[in-house]
Amino acid sequence: MGVTGTEFALLALSVGVGAVLQVSVGFGLGMIAAPVFSLVDPASAPPVVLLLAAGVTAAVLVRERGVADLRGCGWALVGRVPGTVAGALLVVVLPAKHLALLIAGVVLTGVAVSAAGYVPQARRSSVFLAGMASGLMGTATSIGGPPMAMVWQRLSGPRLRATMSAFFLAGSLMSLVALAAAGAIGAHTLQRTVLLAPAAAAGVLLAGPLTRRLDARHTRTAAMTLAAAGAAGLVAQQLGS
Repeated sequence: MGVTGTEFALLALSVGVGAVLQVSVGFGLGMIAAPVFSLVDPASAPPVVLLLAAGVTAAVLVRERGVADLRGCGWALVGRVPGTVAGALLVVVLPAKHLALLIAGVVLTGVAVSAAGYVPQARRSSVFLAGMASGLMGTATSIGGPPMAMVWQRLSGPRLRATMSAFFLAGSLMSLVALAAAGAIGAHTLQRTVLLAPAAAAGVLLAGPLTRRLDARHTRTAAMTLAAAGAAGLVAQQLGS
């Protein structure tokens, strides 16, 4: 499926803004970009977003190396395995319209939970279950951040970013392998990823100076507002079609 110049610019903008948020708080590229991709270029979602997110999280992990909670990350990845398999099956069996509505529902739920300020204890069982939910959501919709952000939100800034990035780098690769096995990744996916990689790189480069100047709480609030608006637009488009 081709896109116009304006549509491609919108995709690039969503990737760049999402990359800034991903670097700043440890997740967010999927929440910002996935609704836009589902509106403009549904053939690219979720594999292109996952490929771009893998690159961004690798960059964060290099920058914050040495401070990740590897034990907690390990239990989350164990939980991600069955969730990843279930998510890949959903991509295969769900019609495009239902998958788009699922993406919108995941975004709106994540925003609502974040706004409510729910803070679960990071026990082994809760980390495992969050990893399972993240695997399911991340593979099916490319939005796996909210469950992990909730369970790890008590971690300090650098430790949170490093732990989230370690989990999402490994988890994104798991999801991509599952999607490839299900036949959901093709030449179009790789081409779109290459074309949008500069936008992701720009977001990574801008994130450092921007996050030092902007208030973290207001930045996150603005990002969640954008995510909710994108999801609401996606719902309206699908219900009107």
